[in-house]
Amino acid sequence: MRVDGRKNNELRRISFTHNFTKHALGSILVEFGETKVIVTASVDLKKPKWMDESDNRGWVTAEYSLLPASTNTRCKREREKVSGRTQEIQRLIGRSLRACVDLEKMSGMTITIDADVIQADGGTRTASICGGYLALKDAFEKLIKLGELKENPIIEPVAAISIGIVDGEIRLDLNYEEDSHAQVDSNVILTKSGKIVDFQTTSEGEPYEFEKMIEIFNIAKKGIEHIISLY
Repeated sequence: MRVDGRKNNELRRISFTHNFTKHALGSILVEFGETKVIVTASVDLKKPKWMDESDNRGWVTAEYSLLPASTNTRCKREREKVSGRTQEIQRLIGRSLRACVDLEKMSGMTITIDADVIQADGGTRTASICGGYLALKDAFEKLIKLGELKENPIIEPVAAISIGIVDGEIRLDLNYEEDSHAQVDSNVILTKSGKIVDFQTTSEGEPYEFEKMIEIFNIAKKGIEHIISLY
């Protein structure tokens, strides 16, 4: 039995509150247990400056931040320099969301996903991806109503979940206490059809067997299928 009473293959309580803020075209409050993230989608009707003039794609990018009181000890705001961890998470969120979008159908448009963690208890990056997808979806639907888009660029939904091996057992959707003691730490990101966007898995101690990796993936896949059913 886990510290919060869940079974090893059981997700935390998950909720998505749409239109959480009024200014962004898409805004979601994501809750995975005690992890809470505000995710917004802001739209700029022009392509990124770095993109070639002949490139007909739009773009989806992301920024991620842990707010100072989101952890048990205050973390500093990254005002001047973004940490390597933050850069990695931002790239992961952006890459994951671009994987589910036909960028040519949003030509000349940049959407920035902002994920601000207001309370962290493990799985903040995977919660941000799930909320990012929904914020993006809501923004696209509003852009169609406004006449800025002809059709929805989304190819299929995407979702993510954390999973790992703790005390020799595979456990889904790790909270902070479990994550900090995990022997193996993984993040799995899949589309609704089961295509792999990202599968990060790291042994924090001794190496583990290939069969365990397959089991980790299959349990995560079932968890992601449930998350997408909540969309």
